[in-house]
Amino acid sequence: MNWGKFTWLLLDNADKYFLIAGQAFVVFYILLRKKISYKKIQQRFPKPKDYGREIFFSTLSVIIFSFPPLLMLYSDSIRPHTTFYKNISEYGWLYAVLAFPLMLLIHDTYFYWLHRLMHHPKLFKLFHLVHHKSNNPSPWAAYAFHPLEAVAESLIFVIFLFTIPVHSIHLTLFFIFSLIYNVYGHLGFELYPKGFSNHLLGKWINTSVSHNMHHQYFKGNYGLYFIIWDRLMGTLNTNYNDTFQEVTSRQKITNPEICQV
Repeated sequence: MNWGKFTWLLLDNADKYFLIAGQAFVVFYILLRKKISYKKIQQRFPKPKDYGREIFFSTLSVIIFSFPPLLMLYSDSIRPHTTFYKNISEYGWLYAVLAFPLMLLIHDTYFYWLHRLMHHPKLFKLFHLVHHKSNNPSPWAAYAFHPLEAVAESLIFVIFLFTIPVHSIHLTLFFIFSLIYNVYGHLGFELYPKGFSNHLLGKWINTSVSHNMHHQYFKGNYGLYFIIWDRLMGTLNTNYNDTFQEVTSRQKITNPEICQV
């Protein structure tokens, strides 16, 4: 193993996680906490020990996520057999642009079915319980997976490199976008506007409210970027639209309990 390249990948992934999740945490949980606490999806904040657990398991996940690119892209015996390409001209700019939304659709499909599988009673405690200990998640929960779940999640990288042509730009943008949307999903605050869940486009897009409900109720709303599969398979929480409407319609109130740790 090339430890120098592994260290570089590890630090690069860690920088992105702590920068993106950290900024979201500072803004929503420290700087604006009192001012926007009434908008908190679940009107309470996690305890410090919850943040610590989320950061610990997320750090383990970052380490695990660094292995697939090292093994797939920096191995002379594996890389030639992948679909990785270096020159945009090989497939053209049209494909280069369209490949990114295709990656999101592939990842969302993989995540949905993997997520449902991990909720099977025989697998839940082993794979997914650690993540669900954050029943009121914070931005730090974005990667708070049990190591076994982190390995399963990291396989999307392998799937890409053996199914569709991918450039280094695709992989970089995918990692950043996936992390940002994961942080948003665990933010605990809704950023999309009122009425979005009923919009022609919005009704297919996953929201922080949707994923927060999954953490709160432990079932339904299994999607990542979209709720296409949830709607098709009938796993969308029946109270989703009402909850989204309630959260995005809140007016500022005085409630000292909201600000409790």
